[in-house]
Amino acid sequence: MKSISHRILLALMCLGLVACASDNMRDVREGRARMVTTMEDLPPPDSSSLEGVYQGVPDYRVGPSDVLDIAVYQLPELSRTMRVNTRGYVSLPLVGPMLVGGKTVQEIETELTAKLAEDFLQDPQVTVFVSEYASQRITIEGAVKSPGILSLSNKTTLLQAIVMAGGVSETANPRGIIIFRTIKGERMAAVFDLREIRGGNAPDPQVYGDDLIVVDESGSKSAYRTFIQSIPVLGFFRPF
Repeated sequence: MKSISHRILLALMCLGLVACASDNMRDVREGRARMVTTMEDLPPPDSSSLEGVYQGVPDYRVGPSDVLDIAVYQLPELSRTMRVNTRGYVSLPLVGPMLVGGKTVQEIETELTAKLAEDFLQDPQVTVFVSEYASQRITIEGAVKSPGILSLSNKTTLLQAIVMAGGVSETANPRGIIIFRTIKGERMAAVFDLREIRGGNAPDPQVYGDDLIVVDESGSKSAYRTFIQSIPVLGFFRPF
């Protein structure tokens, strides 16, 4: 009975992956997704501003489940690390519940400074740091050992994301690693050769929240064979 249940579960998982592959291939065939020609043509997706954070530009907007390190100069009792709740709030001493979801670090610092200065402190000095970007998630599916949804806690590359998913399985096609991403309202995709990335011969691109990574299977199980074979050079973004 246990063996039968296990086979049924595997069958359902396979059907789910096939359905996802069919949806993605439909995007390709119907022009809702396209390849781009260079690394520069694949910027962060519409819903992510992680690139600004990593380049020192504080334009990232805090989301639910992110972890904030809040420090008030010379007042350690007001400094703490806290996780943003599902409604986008944190609860702070003296201030109480405060909406931080959807705001930048600078906006949070400015608002918190004003609240503390209004009734409690003279010239408070507040710093806010996002220590965990838990609201940024990617989906990885196909021929990896642990497919699913992964949280990005730092700057993450494609190779690192595959490692986070347990690595590729024995049935993986290392020449068929596909990233799907929405940029400026347009569905886009890129194909990479994992062997070239590992060998340092191709770029290891950064991945962002809301990216979908598909590791294609080799041989007759491939759902993207025609699509991948139509691209003469792998490891670079190319147009459909």
